[in-house]
Amino acid sequence: MIILRKAKEADIPSIQNIAKKTWPQAYGGIITAEQISYMLDKMYNKGELLSQFQEGHYFLIAEEDDKDLGFAGFSATDSRNGVYKLHKLYVLPETHGMGVGKLLINEVVDVIRAAGGKFLQLNVNRDNKATEFYKKAGFTIKETVDLDIGNGFLMNDYVMEMPI
Repeated sequence: MIILRKAKEADIPSIQNIAKKTWPQAYGGIITAEQISYMLDKMYNKGELLSQFQEGHYFLIAEEDDKDLGFAGFSATDSRNGVYKLHKLYVLPETHGMGVGKLLINEVVDVIRAAGGKFLQLNVNRDNKATEFYKKAGFTIKETVDLDIGNGFLMNDYVMEMPI
C-alpha cells in the first residue's frame, strides 16, 4: 500500500535520489545531458533544498514498503489571492502508471484547499509528456514562457493552472 507523508529535512537525500533517477528519463529527449546535470545541481543541491524547507515549501513523499517512490514540492506564491505553485512532482520511472503521481497531486490539492488556496500553478516543459498527465488532473495551459536559467540554458515551459 502506498502511503504519503510530509517530508522533513532528513528526507533531502531521498528527494535528490529520486530526482537523479527520474530526470534523465523525463528530459533526456528534450534537453541536453549537460542541461540536465546543470539543473539538477542548481535545483537539488542540499543548500537549495534546505532553503526551500526553511522558506515554507511543503514536500510530500510517496512510499511503499519503506521505499520512497516519488515526491511533490509546493508553496504559496501569492497567498493574498490564494495562488500556490507546484514546484516539483517526480515519481520513479519504474512506478509510472501505478497512480503514484495522481495520489501526490490529489494530496497537494487537498492540503492547499484546506489552507484556503484558490489556484494551483506549475511550469512544465512544452515537450514533456507530463503535460498530458496535468491536463487529465484538471490543469489548463495559462501561458507559454521561455525562462533563462543561466549558463546559456532556457526552459521552454507552459504555465498551467488548476482552480482549487
